[in-house]
Amino acid sequence: MPELPEVETIRRQFDSFVVGATIDAVDVRWAKSLQGVDLEPQAVVGRSIVGVARRGKVLELDLDGGISLLVHLRMTGQLMVVDASLPRDAWDVDTTRVVFSLDDGRFLVFNDQRKFGRLVVIATDRVSSVPFIATLGPEPISEGFDGAVLSARLERHGRLCIKQAMLDQRIVAGIGNIYADEALWLAGLSPERRCATLTREEVDRLSAAMRSVLERGIEHGGATMRDYRDARGDRGSYLDEAYVFGRTNERCTRCGDKIVKIRVAGRGTHVCPGCQRP
Repeated sequence: MPELPEVETIRRQFDSFVVGATIDAVDVRWAKSLQGVDLEPQAVVGRSIVGVARRGKVLELDLDGGISLLVHLRMTGQLMVVDASLPRDAWDVDTTRVVFSLDDGRFLVFNDQRKFGRLVVIATDRVSSVPFIATLGPEPISEGFDGAVLSARLERHGRLCIKQAMLDQRIVAGIGNIYADEALWLAGLSPERRCATLTREEVDRLSAAMRSVLERGIEHGGATMRDYRDARGDRGSYLDEAYVFGRTNERCTRCGDKIVKIRVAGRGTHVCPGCQRP
């Protein structure tokens, strides 16, 4: 599932070359992919895109007239901008679920092989009350996020292991399996540690590590394991530079021990047993 860096990459791309475009038409191939909350999905037609935001792993396209389009890519969703000069059979494929025609001849295309992704049309002033947004924790790359903020969030969940807490979007927004492993390695912390056992100095290290790996992920356009593509259809290159994720049996660049893959909180977890001791 795309995490914060992947969705933030798309947000920045959309902000630079989609804002100002008007949606002329919508072609829905899979009805569940595009839904409305007290609005018809077709309410986006004739409206211009006036802004782009991100909330955790959710992309928000704000349209004129007080309407927003929320995009949750989930496992296999892709949202790409296609140039009018590209042959239709090059991008209109079996997994294409929704096609938005823009007034400049381009297309905004939503592909989703497993059909778990969702596009939701909703009044902009109701976005913050949507359940999966209203419960989000703080943004770990926001200006005010630091060890004090993270410590306050974790102290309510002392019995959880730290990786489980990091994956809980109600505690911190936007972090998934890849960047949790990466941040824990950078902070030198075992994913199996209980939150209650962390010292304030360790929490400070972890908050800094979260910001570092997420910003590094954005610099590399995110991470592509299989399905993720950015707004241009390009793969993210973060996994080429990952510290531990996907590097089982390779040598840790910090201590030289072999990276292993274990299960923590039901998730495959990459860890260096040498410098992330339980």
